[in-house]
Amino acid sequence: MDENTPLIIASSTSKTASFAINPTDNNQNYNNNNDDQRIPLFLFLEAQTPFGLLYESFTIFLILLSILTFILSTLFLPQYNTDSPIANSCSKVCDAIWFGNYPDNALSGLGIGATSICEIVIVAIFSVDYLLRFYTADLIDGGKKYGGWWGRVKFVFSFFSLVDLASIVPFYVDSFVLKDVDLASSNFLRMFRFLRMMKVEGRYDLALGMVDDVFYSMRGVLGTALFVGITVWGVLSSFFYLAERRNPSMIYCGAAPSRCFKGQDDIDTSLCIMDDWGVVDCTNAGCPNGDDGKEVCWNLYRSIVDSSFWTLMELFGEFPLVDQHSAGGKVLGTFTAVFAVAVFALPVGIFGSGFEDQIARRREAKRAAMDTLNVGEGDNDVNDTRSHEVGENNFVVGDNSTFRGKLYNFLNRQDTLAANVFEKFIHFLILGTALLFMVDTLGDYYINSHFQSIMNIIEFIIMVIFTVEYIMRLYSASEDPKHIGFTGKMSYVVGLFPLIDLLAVMPYWMEVPFIASGNPSGQVVKFLRLLRMIRFEKYMNILSFFDDAVNESMDILTVTGFSALLLWIFFSSVLYMTERDTADEDMANYYKTVPHAMWITLLNLSGECPLANYSAAGKVTLGFIGLFATAVFGVPIGILGAGFEESVASHAEDSPDQEETTATSDNPDESKTSSIQWRCFQFVNGIGSKAAILFEMLIYLLIGITVIVGIIQTVPGHENTLSWVEWIAVIVFTIEYIIRFVGASVDPEFSDGTDYNSVLGGITKRMKFLVSFYSIIDLMAILPFYLAYMMPGSWVDNNDEYLRMIRLCRLLKLDKYVPSISLVDDVIRLKRRSLTISCIASIVLWVLFSGWMYLSEHEDHSMEIDNLPLYGCIENCTMSVRYNNFFTSFPLVGIHLTGDFPMVEYDGFGRIVCFFMVIAAIGVVSIPSGIIASGFADIVQSKSKSSNNLPKGGTAGDDWFDIRYRELEGQPPPVSVFGPQMDQLQMSIKIYLDGEPDGTTGTVKRTTFSKIGRVFFFALIIANIIAVVLESIPEVDEYIGNQDGNFFDVFEAWSVFFFTVDYILRLLSARKSREALYSPLVYATTFFGIVDLASIAPWYIQVVLSKTGNLSGDEAKVFRIFRIFRVLQLEDFITAFSKLDNVFRASKDVLKATGLMAIIIWVGTSALFFIFEENNPNFRQCDYSIPLVEVDGEPGCYDFDSTAACNEYYPGMCSQSAFTNMPNTMFYVAVFLGGDWGFVDFTWPGKIVCMFLCVAGIALYSVPVGSLFDSFGAVLGLSDDGDDEEEEGERA
Repeated sequence: MDENTPLIIASSTSKTASFAINPTDNNQNYNNNNDDQRIPLFLFLEAQTPFGLLYESFTIFLILLSILTFILSTLFLPQYNTDSPIANSCSKVCDAIWFGNYPDNALSGLGIGATSICEIVIVAIFSVDYLLRFYTADLIDGGKKYGGWWGRVKFVFSFFSLVDLASIVPFYVDSFVLKDVDLASSNFLRMFRFLRMMKVEGRYDLALGMVDDVFYSMRGVLGTALFVGITVWGVLSSFFYLAERRNPSMIYCGAAPSRCFKGQDDIDTSLCIMDDWGVVDCTNAGCPNGDDGKEVCWNLYRSIVDSSFWTLMELFGEFPLVDQHSAGGKVLGTFTAVFAVAVFALPVGIFGSGFEDQIARRREAKRAAMDTLNVGEGDNDVNDTRSHEVGENNFVVGDNSTFRGKLYNFLNRQDTLAANVFEKFIHFLILGTALLFMVDTLGDYYINSHFQSIMNIIEFIIMVIFTVEYIMRLYSASEDPKHIGFTGKMSYVVGLFPLIDLLAVMPYWMEVPFIASGNPSGQVVKFLRLLRMIRFEKYMNILSFFDDAVNESMDILTVTGFSALLLWIFFSSVLYMTERDTADEDMANYYKTVPHAMWITLLNLSGECPLANYSAAGKVTLGFIGLFATAVFGVPIGILGAGFEESVASHAEDSPDQEETTATSDNPDESKTSSIQWRCFQFVNGIGSKAAILFEMLIYLLIGITVIVGIIQTVPGHENTLSWVEWIAVIVFTIEYIIRFVGASVDPEFSDGTDYNSVLGGITKRMKFLVSFYSIIDLMAILPFYLAYMMPGSWVDNNDEYLRMIRLCRLLKLDKYVPSISLVDDVIRLKRRSLTISCIASIVLWVLFSGWMYLSEHEDHSMEIDNLPLYGCIENCTMSVRYNNFFTSFPLVGIHLTGDFPMVEYDGFGRIVCFFMVIAAIGVVSIPSGIIASGFADIVQSKSKSSNNLPKGGTAGDDWFDIRYRELEGQPPPVSVFGPQMDQLQMSIKIYLDGEPDGTTGTVKRTTFSKIGRVFFFALIIANIIAVVLESIPEVDEYIGNQDGNFFDVFEAWSVFFFTVDYILRLLSARKSREALYSPLVYATTFFGIVDLASIAPWYIQVVLSKTGNLSGDEAKVFRIFRIFRVLQLEDFITAFSKLDNVFRASKDVLKATGLMAIIIWVGTSALFFIFEENNPNFRQCDYSIPLVEVDGEPGCYDFDSTAACNEYYPGMCSQSAFTNMPNTMFYVAVFLGGDWGFVDFTWPGKIVCMFLCVAGIALYSVPVGSLFDSFGAVLGLSDDGDDEEEEGERA
């Protein structure tokens, strides 16, 4: 059993196992000296005596007080916490007692700078504590670790010793060494005292220990995945740099001095210019650079270094600059959202999986240990008999001979028809009160006084019924022995569901006047009645499942929850220190105090990045959060979600429906059916001949081509591009439809039991075909084309732009050949019980949080947001516009419940609601998506026959290369036609390049020359990557210059020379390399050969184009950037990318189905967003000279029905960045499907599409990503890291 296991089992009073002293053992040998007078002191410090336990509690209090004073102290700094009424409310005496913000407070006479009594006392106690621990350090582990003077030195550098020193030494440095220097960070270092709590409770030190175990157990596959992720990051950063370095929309002026704005909110960056080096000059926009030449405004992608931060955000699934990308940037962004995010997520997924494995192992070890101690049976009894207050099985049987007993049975047992009807009636009223609350939020604009009076009467009647029901339940509760007498009655009243019932009625009668007058407090009262929706728990046991999940993982949740809290406070403090002084006022406003910083940091740790323009230190911190901290912070949320899902699944006991048997008696008999019908049926289904197969392939091809053409034709100026392709496709599709119609009479899908050759049978089958799903799709794809052609000038012709979108439905025809959308029904039937429970839980939470957010934000005017003309707000808009009523709140909360927070301009109450959404609701609401994803994978894999046909000795995803490679095992390389001397030369080169395998140890032996060459090429690859990055930095590039023969050119020439020699040598030795299948052609066409060629070919192309005068200096930079691909040559040192194709092949069945479904949903919802949002004024921008609304008869920017109409009146002065055409829209929808909502202010039809994506998008994208992760582990041997137990023993 793991040595740390007892720490999880231990009670709250058990201490860390590293201290080998047992206070109850009088015969214990304390460091071979039973008379050591320090032993009582040591036991006291380690809380192994009664007074030691009190001291430990006092220490916890001091730690929490220290952290709290630091956090609160940031509220009383008016230079940062501007416009706050409390910023100046702490006097000098107050500051001297608690915070120590200012050196001139009441303690200034001490001459030790800014400090406080609280800090002096805490530091004094912790200093004495540290000295005493240092004094007794040799008693730890009997002196084995820290005995002697060298042991004391080791103690000083131990983890907790450094934590202690970091929390006290800065005070002495600040107060006595550098007392005249303002060390702002010294106060921040108090946060390290939080780590001291990890040794207070024996379980807490597992937080770091478990992380270490995860990294160790997953080190092999994690290293490979990290290499893949870092490589993808570097390559994409380089290409984003190329795409955006000249994009004026990426010029950032947020930190520009106030002189640049001249009363305007923004600087017109389109007037800025960039020189050959990439330096921005905004003089034409009224914002010249400083006298020192330093940029006032700069391009966010000015170098690969800068680009790497934004690329990292997008690889996290966050697109903070989503509306500023150029066309090339949008192409790269689409690729990132669709493909790269999944690859980059592999390390985090592997870490999360490893953490779950560690938790499972420790849980099993805990159970085994409890069984050994003979306490398992008792604990299990407790767990198994744990009583919930819900569920009809928990109700006793009332005495039917009394009125109270009959009433109790009527209300609680529902064993009669009348009782069931009454129960359903109450549920109907619960839904009715929810609907009344929703409608009531619409306000006077939608509801007149007469309708409001009717609603008040209905509400009064419902409340009377609810009140009577509550009184009856309270009266009859005494039938249950637990609720007899006054004490019993009170225990009933404070129960969950009775308390909800009481909250639903009591405030109403207390605040009827408020409701009648429309006072907001009345809305709160009405919202409380939404809580009665929780009564549906009686049927779904949702809270019971959640309780099971918490109890099952309580110990792990304690550990990981503490770690998450520590990370939250720590990184909030770090970002407060790095961002409070930033010149960007918008950014500084979110980090002006630690409590303010905790709001955004909470979102960062949950995987969100709503803000982006951080300082350099802030970007590094945010990158660390995204790469590492989010994985740890998300563990407790993931544990809760997984535990809830496991409980639901175990209770739901889903089972697939009976397979529908296909009628075989009605299959067509070729000898009895019309030869024309039979041939038509076979032809359109690709059966019976090569012509049929080719025709089917032609249909596939035309579907893809017409979809692409339809997308292109939405771009202004390309409306008729490739229209001849559409003509050909429509004719072919028409012919196909006619053939299908003819062959429908023999299609088993439309069988009805009648004879195939009868007239009636043929007619009914064809009528079934006409109204079938695929027939309707076919007609929708071709009829609008004919109607527009035959009726020019008609409504159909005038709306051809939108009807053209219907042609995209042809994608659905592919579902006949690659089932995807049609499998959704199978998934729902397979997981129906689990989905029902989890969906009800999700809907209830969605409704409750929507109401809660409406109450918190519908009068929130604290922060301004962008203009929202569609919602009637032109200027000075706030969150109250977005949360105007329940119905506008609903889609926004849906976005938040998917885990995305594109809106952060909330007040304090709104942030608290969002906190609960992050912590609790997201883990529950995502469960239906997870169940759908799991069901989809199960069904696809069950239908796949290839998953069980692995070749002998093979692994998942093996292809022809892997099979052939195994076949060549033990076979000698072929003999060269040029004789033995060539054989010897090739073999020598092979040994130099790849070493020689040692048959006894299985390792690779290298000569000294080979080792030197390997190190040289490794260093050369790294140097080339560094050179690419440095050359992209404007200052470095300008310093080196672009003259012929500059450093970068010479270095590149020599690099290409060495890489070329290496490539030639590998081609030459391929005949002796089994890795090349003994073939130079195989080497040249596989991953390694292509990478080696790609690392040198761009240079030769650049040289040729330069010599012929066909390449400018700026274009040459594009070729030089391609050197970044040399990072892939590190594959020779770390195998990763060459296995990715195996990963994709191992996932091909699931990826094929989900990939088609992804394309259908992506293209389909893109078409809907394009149609609904093309003219949404919320996304329109106009020149500063154009008024927003009509002024003196001149129409404003928002007065036009479309952006095109605006441009007709104001030529070239109106623009819309989003949803202007299908390619543009598809980029945004790809981002949406990845879970990041760069836009939220849609039209109502757009909001409906948005809510659909909130539900379907997560499920859709979790399937292929999960499949890739599973296959990655299978291909690389995720669970095969050697003898883990033996290695762990060695570590111990």
